Amino acid sequence: MSNAPLFSAETYQQRRQQLASQLQGQGIALIMGNIDSPMNYLHNIYPFRQDSCFSYYFGLQAPDLVGVIDLDTGNSTMFGDDPNLDAVVWTGPLPVLATRSARAGITATATLSALCDVVNQAKAQGRSIHYLPPYRGETVITLADLLGTTPAAIKAGASVPLIKAVVAQREIKSADEISEMTAALEITAQVHELAMRLTKPGRFEYEIVGAMEGLLRSHDLQLAYPSIFSKRGEVLHNGSHLNQLQDGDWVVNDTGTNSRMNYASDITRTLPVSGQFTERQKALYNITLDAQLAAIAMMKPGVTNLAVHKHACQKLVEGLIPLGLFKGDPAEIVDSGAYALVFQCGLGHQIGMDVHDMENLGEAYVGYDEHNARSTLFGMRNLRMGKAYKTGMVMTVEPGLYFIPQQIDMWAAENRHAHLINYDTFQQYKDAGGVRIEDEVLITDTGCRVIGKPIPKTVDEVEALMGIG
Repeated sequence: MSNAPLFSAETYQQRRQQLASQLQGQGIALIMGNIDSPMNYLHNIYPFRQDSCFSYYFGLQAPDLVGVIDLDTGNSTMFGDDPNLDAVVWTGPLPVLATRSARAGITATATLSALCDVVNQAKAQGRSIHYLPPYRGETVITLADLLGTTPAAIKAGASVPLIKAVVAQREIKSADEISEMTAALEITAQVHELAMRLTKPGRFEYEIVGAMEGLLRSHDLQLAYPSIFSKRGEVLHNGSHLNQLQDGDWVVNDTGTNSRMNYASDITRTLPVSGQFTERQKALYNITLDAQLAAIAMMKPGVTNLAVHKHACQKLVEGLIPLGLFKGDPAEIVDSGAYALVFQCGLGHQIGMDVHDMENLGEAYVGYDEHNARSTLFGMRNLRMGKAYKTGMVMTVEPGLYFIPQQIDMWAAENRHAHLINYDTFQQYKDAGGVRIEDEVLITDTGCRVIGKPIPKTVDEVEALMGIG
């Protein structure tokens, strides 16, 4: 971990200075690093994953560290302990904290035990102590001990000014960050192409998932999230990979990589198990692809993700009307929420160091603002981001069609939106499963561009690659 790659020391210094300038004179900010997390006993741990905000401001990929930014002076201090003999026995020699911290442009270091004194001094001086919403129980307990309060109070006391300042900073990606995300996408392309070549009738889902993960491990990389690889594509997040693939099935493959600096990729392709789409699958696939391309064409600074989401929904509906699934005015079908019988989630989300970037900071701050409120409508309320794009944001664009038998039956029994939905036709599609197509899009000064190596996406491209081997 001590040799994990970092950006330049100046990069981290500038990030911390920018944060301090946004909150000038408001006390101190505690940026909590993560600790090792045991699987089933103390020394059998999950692969270490540093907190993303700590990584963003301090860079170091090691457990048991806390960064403190003085918002009055702009100075930063790294709190941690030098390796003792027990640590050296397990890990080999490691640099001392001062050496490691210098890589991130930090000259002031102190032991973890000294952090309590710093917090107590700030409290005694009446200075504000800011921290971000903790998502791990260990962090909640540490903060509660430091601040002399209860875990419940810690969860309620996260700093809104700090959250807003961090979101404004992290959602705009630098050229170095885009390069890191592109590097992750390079390997992700290999992963998806491997899955296309391996997906065949008779194989089990876990065989393809295992091969994809093995390819990642051969590059010393990890999944950005557990792979969603399932012939039950109407289930948005499948929890197992036990299904055996059969002729006529199609498979949603939603798999992404973490780069060495923990920048995520998130790509989805939908694959016909036989190597060729059936006519029904081809029609649904092309409707989804048309919606994705139409959404991407609309994306530019100042346009809201809500508007692009609704545009994609309307394109889906316009494609489904000739199949007899919907009827009437496409705009009414979208505005009424009837469209959500086939598209229950949102068009996409920000992506960066987290696959759902900054989700732990709260979607109310990451995806919405004073100009754009979350809808209460079924389907539309699941849109993770409604606010306007800014140059430097990176978004996933992932329209889909999901034919969920239980939802079709429930809505039909309620006669919901009956003047817009042909339930008799939907009965014939209850076994259609699901389809999703997803890419990552960078908002530029004048529009947008898809980043990463192109991965087969059209019907012809997918079928051509799946026909190899």
